[in-house]
Amino acid sequence: MSSFRRLSAYLLGAAMMAASSTALAQQPRTLRIAMTASDVPTTTGMPNNGFEGMRFLGYPIFEALTLWDLSDASKPAGLRPGLAERWEQDPSDPKVWRFHLRRGVTFHDGTPFNADAVIWNLDRYFRNEAPQFEPGGSGISRARVTILGAYRKIDDMTVEMTTTRVASYFPYMVVYLLMTSPQSWETAGRDWGRVAALPPAGTGPFRLSRFVPRQSAELSRHDGYWDTGRRARLDRILLLPMPEANTRLAALRSGQVDWIEVPPPDAIPSLRAAGFNVTTGSYPHVWPWFFQMNGENTPFRDVRVRQGLNYCVDRDGLVQLLNGTAEPSVGWLKPTDPAFGSPQNRYGFDAARGRALLAEAGFNAQRPLRFRVMISTSGSGQMLPLPMNEYLQQNLREACGVQVDFEVTDWSNLLVATRSAANSPVVANVQSLNPSSPSSDPSVMARYFLRAFAPPNGFNWAGFSDDAFEAAFSRLEVARTPAEAAAAYAEAHARVVDNPPWLFIVHDLNPRAMSRRVTGFTSVQSWFQDLVPVNLQ
Repeated sequence: MSSFRRLSAYLLGAAMMAASSTALAQQPRTLRIAMTASDVPTTTGMPNNGFEGMRFLGYPIFEALTLWDLSDASKPAGLRPGLAERWEQDPSDPKVWRFHLRRGVTFHDGTPFNADAVIWNLDRYFRNEAPQFEPGGSGISRARVTILGAYRKIDDMTVEMTTTRVASYFPYMVVYLLMTSPQSWETAGRDWGRVAALPPAGTGPFRLSRFVPRQSAELSRHDGYWDTGRRARLDRILLLPMPEANTRLAALRSGQVDWIEVPPPDAIPSLRAAGFNVTTGSYPHVWPWFFQMNGENTPFRDVRVRQGLNYCVDRDGLVQLLNGTAEPSVGWLKPTDPAFGSPQNRYGFDAARGRALLAEAGFNAQRPLRFRVMISTSGSGQMLPLPMNEYLQQNLREACGVQVDFEVTDWSNLLVATRSAANSPVVANVQSLNPSSPSSDPSVMARYFLRAFAPPNGFNWAGFSDDAFEAAFSRLEVARTPAEAAAAYAEAHARVVDNPPWLFIVHDLNPRAMSRRVTGFTSVQSWFQDLVPVNLQ
């Protein structure tokens, strides 16, 4: 071949490679994520499927007046201004809060975000007779925001909310009230069932671009996002429900997805050896069994039974089973948390003490303690519930002679059970539930442990009612200084440990596995993660 021909061939090959590289660069950067959910969370702007729904089909698309600050992985996430630039508590009436809205924000459909949109969404959640009332979204919102008594528009950019009790932590409840464009509902013929397929408009850094029921949801970058310093790097995110851990693992290994939630713990070493990135990190999570303290035919009225079971659990053995992706839980908060307090009981694996407490309550080898727990097959924060519960079943039987039966259901049904009264049909045959719980702030503690927030008013399914806890929490609610609030918080938590409404088992360490192509992700101390800086190489 002549030099000319060799040069021509080289130039042609270089041109083809350049064209190929250009085409590759122009391909949309689509991050494919396998969730633990058994179905795509609802897409109207108040997703179901717990906090996994909020993580992927909530905050990336729809926003609240307050937002989680996910900028610092070295500490638990606090709050930052969101669709409200600032807020304050009325000094003359601490039940009244005013929120000053962010100017210049529009929904993805181009309609303005203002006080009218806020009131429209609050009516959607809290006013049953409102034309736009959404039963599903209302049930979720009322369980999370248990103390909203009234609200009103002050002017186009100011709204006022009044709580039913003084609550210094109220902004931590407002963070769960996501805003959907009222125009989405109008465009769908005023039918929430049709809103989901539009898809609806929010104000977030991503917009919902495609939804296939029971199969997938696709998010696309919103180039007009109001926070110009926080515009997404990815073009698209494809969300896929995969409740079975080994199915998620196979999808990652085969290149069908780029990211999986909750990889099987025994697969983590081989994933790392194969070049996949596996992230873990502490976050405000607890994986418990709720005790039903007030229902019929429950053994959990007696505190000795509840304390005894907390001494019967071999938490270290369970952590070993999970390949170190969890840490033992001996309270709602972690012992390293400043608000853990000084409880009299420091639970550890002490089978002799557990058996003694059960014997004092009348349970022994001749009359063994027996109860049924409702568990899920997967779900948000649920880790690996089937093998974990099988471990606990064997542990309690061998250590303390306790007989545990399971009622297995899916995650959405377990969430419904958590919001159901003890005498309702959905929980008629169980004395315990196994839903994971956040432990991020006092507003969550209120929803799970204050006697006023028994279902349907909150998540106090256990029926916990403790006068010392109520008194300490009341001091926290009206505290005027951080020191006063911290002391009351610690005292309240100590009562939750000593008079346990739950079997405290483990705290998750939030494992995720992803392709080496995924860049820009930082695991923060939150149930929610920032997808804005994430990219694909």
